[in-house]
Amino acid sequence: MFRDRLDAAELLAERLSHLKDSNPLVLAIPRGGVPMGRYLADALDGELDVVLVRKIRAPGNPEFAIGAISEDGTMKLDEAASHFSREAVEREAEQQRKLLEQRRQRYSPVRPPIPPEGRVVVIVDDGSATGATMEAALKTLRGRAKRLVAALGVASPSAVARLEEVADEVVCLDVPQRFMAVGQFYADFGQVEEDEVMELLEN
Repeated sequence: MFRDRLDAAELLAERLSHLKDSNPLVLAIPRGGVPMGRYLADALDGELDVVLVRKIRAPGNPEFAIGAISEDGTMKLDEAASHFSREAVEREAEQQRKLLEQRRQRYSPVRPPIPPEGRVVVIVDDGSATGATMEAALKTLRGRAKRLVAALGVASPSAVARLEEVADEVVCLDVPQRFMAVGQFYADFGQVEEDEVMELLEN
């Protein structure tokens, strides 16, 4: 178990130390990934930005992800999405797309998006149960970044296997066989507020 997100970020920085001379672009998945991204960017002498993706939640079960959508409209649905009506899934996807648009409007005055072209890009999050959100972020950047690295504190075995098909490198500190929720692996898993995200992006 990690003490908190910073504890996980410190361990990830050690595992990613080989990237220090490559001026990596660290893209954090808000909001939980942003404190970790700030630490990684500083430790690896890189730059910090956010990559905006949202889970597409199962109708009637918001805790269950059936896919993900990125701010450019790229959508990836899991097989489980076929169990729900197309209209319900599209309504959920549109709701998440609007949230992404609002979030970019809040973040852009702080720091316009940093172009990933030709860069070593590290996408970081505190953890992943399904891999859907991280996969959507990776696919958004495929063909633009020189190298894509997925960095996570904890993830399920199926999520790691999924990400290994998309990323050039996957660094995950803990891959437990029994996985229920990301928060169970952090002693302190308090919610990261928007004000903190804005402050971290300004630094």
